[in-house]
Amino acid sequence: MSEDSSNASLPVRILIKLALNVILVFVLANYLDNYFQMTGGIGAYVVIGSLLTLMNIIVRPILNILLLPLKLFATLLAIIIVHAVFVQLTVTIVHKMDPTIITLEIYGGLWGWIVVAVILGLGNWLMKVMLK
Repeated sequence: MSEDSSNASLPVRILIKLALNVILVFVLANYLDNYFQMTGGIGAYVVIGSLLTLMNIIVRPILNILLLPLKLFATLLAIIIVHAVFVQLTVTIVHKMDPTIITLEIYGGLWGWIVVAVILGLGNWLMKVMLK
């Protein structure tokens, strides 16, 4: 979208979204027909595009509010997994070093990994915030 459409009035923005949804439905119906099939010609494109636009305006905000806890959980889980992989790489590198000089083990099973990953992640985040 151009800069003008972001400053456009609400009805103009809704019409732009409607037109883009109609085009999207057309593309899905004509180029991904293995997954998306419909009948009804151009009228069907407009009806389905209109429904998608209305759903995005009315239903999506409600779903976003209702599913916020799930989104937060998924985000936190992804962050923990990233930090756990980071810790695993560190452990793997340390294991390749001379064990008479340095060792590193994470104990406590899955919970040990989660605790270490969370604490390292929080610590790194705090350092990043403090050093800005």
